[in-house]
Amino acid sequence: MKLKPLASSSSTALIRRSRLFIYLVILVVFILFVSVLYGEDFRCLLNPRLLADTAELPLPALRTDQKVEDDREEGEEAAALPFALGLTAERGCDLFNGRWERDELARPLYQESDCPYIQPQLTCQEHGRPDHGYQFWRWQPHGCSLPRFNATQMLDSLRGKRMMYVGDSLNRGQYVSMVCLLHSIIPEGSKSMETFDSLTVFTAKDYNATIEFYWAPFLLESNSDNAVIHRVSDRIIRKGSINKHGRHWKGVDIVVFNTYLWWVSGDTNKILRGSFEDKEKDIVELPTDDAYRMAMKSLVRWVEKNMDPKKTRVFFTSMSPTHGNGADWGDTSGGNCYNQTTPIEDPDYWGSGARKSMLAILGEVFSKSRVPITLLNITQLSSYRKDAHTMIYKKQWSPLTPEQLENPASYADCVHWCLPGLQDTWNELMFAKLFYP
Repeated sequence: MKLKPLASSSSTALIRRSRLFIYLVILVVFILFVSVLYGEDFRCLLNPRLLADTAELPLPALRTDQKVEDDREEGEEAAALPFALGLTAERGCDLFNGRWERDELARPLYQESDCPYIQPQLTCQEHGRPDHGYQFWRWQPHGCSLPRFNATQMLDSLRGKRMMYVGDSLNRGQYVSMVCLLHSIIPEGSKSMETFDSLTVFTAKDYNATIEFYWAPFLLESNSDNAVIHRVSDRIIRKGSINKHGRHWKGVDIVVFNTYLWWVSGDTNKILRGSFEDKEKDIVELPTDDAYRMAMKSLVRWVEKNMDPKKTRVFFTSMSPTHGNGADWGDTSGGNCYNQTTPIEDPDYWGSGARKSMLAILGEVFSKSRVPITLLNITQLSSYRKDAHTMIYKKQWSPLTPEQLENPASYADCVHWCLPGLQDTWNELMFAKLFYP
């Protein structure tokens, strides 16, 4: 007698379906696991625009200039800081090395007529400048792009905080640029600007935040410290006097220093040893580089003593170049920045309006600071912008002579910059260093 099979054909089909179901479950679990692990990559692949946006962001900075002692226990997480620490080295991208690209869609970042805080020395359109081209240039670093300035993000980060610019009229221009970049999103009744001697304060009331400017053209005490009357031909700087102004800088959360132009009126500077109150003053003359180095060392000592790197970001804007000699860019007519309407295209250009030795001093002195000082190295990128100065299109504080009127280049201002314009880029660079180090 034959034995019957243990399972029928229907039961065999059921087994096969069960196995298929198990395989499908395993496959689904695997897909879910991979999607969790690599979900961001798949999302970018499915959406090319996301991938492009990510490629625009600067790469993280290497922590090569962090000199603050780290007292955390092994494995302990660092406390969240209000802003990323100031780190100057970049991996794969130097924000300060690039080119100017014309961008009529995204520039300017605001209109001159929409910002009532611009001083009449910088309102070029109001004073008759016939062209607008200088407003449409966007800085494009090699290898990455600057993050777009975000006024909401900047103001939110300043909530309950103080930001201060300290230095000369060029730093005041950068200060006004920042105010113009932010003020349009603040309701009209919730903002104000007041001046108290050397200090100008813009207040965003709803944010309990202030953006301030403090006039100190040498950072040290000098006989040019009056914020209004400071045109002194015989300039004298007092050695070791940074505390005279520094007491007004304490407690700020972001500080942006600058000083350069006032040091280069000649080959030497007069340095006072003692006090301006002394009847007989002890004054010595130092070569400009030595005097500048002395001041930068004083600044570093003051920062180390008074700034907590866990709470405060310290920036220094490098020298703003001048364009007073057209021969620097091949103009043999004896001209200057007057009537210049396009940037210099030579990537190796370096004119006589910026001293490389003084830029080297900044690197030398700041590298030894125990508190990070982020250098905003705007000198080279600004050197290309012979077209961006105020030229003759500004308020003139004294009547012009017939000779000057006959030769506009003779009174063209090739030092200061129109707003909106170049100095907005300086603040974009600072914004990038604050939030994308």
